[in-house]
Amino acid sequence: MSAQTDDRTDQRTDERTDEVRVARREAARASYTLFRVRVAAVERLGTSFVRLTMTSPDLARFGAAGYDQRFKVLLFPRPFEDYGVPEGDWYTWWRELPDEVRPVMRTYTVRAFRPATAAADAEIDVDFVLHGIDDGAGHAGPASRWAAGAAVGDEVVLVGPDAPGTGRMWGVEWAPPTEARTLLLAGDETAVPAVSAVLEQLPAGITVTALLEVPDAGDILHLRSDADLTVEWLPRNGDHAAGDLLQRRVHDVASALVDQVRAEDLTGQGTDQDGEDEDGILWDVPENAEAAGPECLYAWLAGESGVVKALRRHLVREVGVPRSSVAFMGYWRAGRAEGE
Repeated sequence: MSAQTDDRTDQRTDERTDEVRVARREAARASYTLFRVRVAAVERLGTSFVRLTMTSPDLARFGAAGYDQRFKVLLFPRPFEDYGVPEGDWYTWWRELPDEVRPVMRTYTVRAFRPATAAADAEIDVDFVLHGIDDGAGHAGPASRWAAGAAVGDEVVLVGPDAPGTGRMWGVEWAPPTEARTLLLAGDETAVPAVSAVLEQLPAGITVTALLEVPDAGDILHLRSDADLTVEWLPRNGDHAAGDLLQRRVHDVASALVDQVRAEDLTGQGTDQDGEDEDGILWDVPENAEAAGPECLYAWLAGESGVVKALRRHLVREVGVPRSSVAFMGYWRAGRAEGE
């Protein structure tokens, strides 16, 4: 066989190898689809939290991925059958609907998922925060109003992945470096479901501090974890503005979690990029995360965009935590509804 023939053979082999790699990536990629479900159970967890358990034969295809996996809830103002929902690009279809008939869309966390059995369909637990339901000012949004009044048998539509997997394609942002041994999780009430789910999946041998600001002392929940866990609940109880308690406590706690000599060396170095997307939502999860300092610290921040932005800036600029060791996600923005 000549060298030229060998070269052509090698080229064809490389091309086939590339094709196989692409095919494998495509096969592992989930597409997002609509799941029609009904409410199977309602449980009031606290003053501001209600858990809805939803079920459907369709959920057998739901790609549950664990940790802080997020998905969409669609609230249809008219019967689902009236819409003629396409099989393919649901998002373009949704965006092009007139305002008066477009389903309300909100993002939530998969609090728990139970696969189908021989005796029962798959189930998904979703913990809703009942914003503004009892404030007497009519500030509750459509999703909060729906969740507060939901009853067994009510129908709703979820949007999520249709194949098993994990990572960002499945709505999972929890991606600490493998060497992380000290974790700081901080967030407001909208982050409580995600933090709760993450904690339940952490192994022993990791030190975790969770700081959670909630509207009321009645929102304090029992959280489970095999990790060495410290949870601090920060109820506002009507006496503090949203985010104030969380920012103060993160300031107090963060420095103690970072080696002081390293912090002094790093403080003020570099610039802090906000990570704001085209919709004005702050969201930045390091692609190549690193654990900071001898304590191998990794921080995960979620909640109102302005608050988590301030928290990340404090950790990076004042405490000296590298940006590659901090993930922050603006779950919502004060005065702005999702999709606006």
